Amino acid sequence: MTPRLLLIPAVAVLLAACDIPGMGPDPRIAQRESDARAIGGACRHALRGIEDCYRMNEKASKTAVFEGWKEMDQYMRENKIEGQHASVEVAEKEEIIEDKRPTDEGKEKTANAKPRSGKTSAGSDKI
Repeated sequence: MTPRLLLIPAVAVLLAACDIPGMGPDPRIAQRESDARAIGGACRHALRGIEDCYRMNEKASKTAVFEGWKEMDQYMRENKIEGQHASVEVAEKEEIIEDKRPTDEGKEKTANAKPRSGKTSAGSDKI
């Protein structure tokens, strides 16, 4: 065999063992999943139902929240740990509707506004 033909398998073997940056899983996704699992575990320890946990943490992955809740439930049963009631209650979301139309009062205030005092032109400032 010629050296060129041996070079191709050698390069292939070397590249097979390399981790190319950017080709692996995104670390932010793993962080979000572990955060969601922690939320589920905290909900179970706080004696909250899984449905309440989903409603309070809408942005978290439901699958990861459930896994965390289930793991904490198993851990608490095995070690005979009693949960703690949460001391903070979550208020229901209220929808606030504001009138964004301009009012005549705002126009009058800006028309009658006086310039700020205490500021002088740049040439007369002395340090």
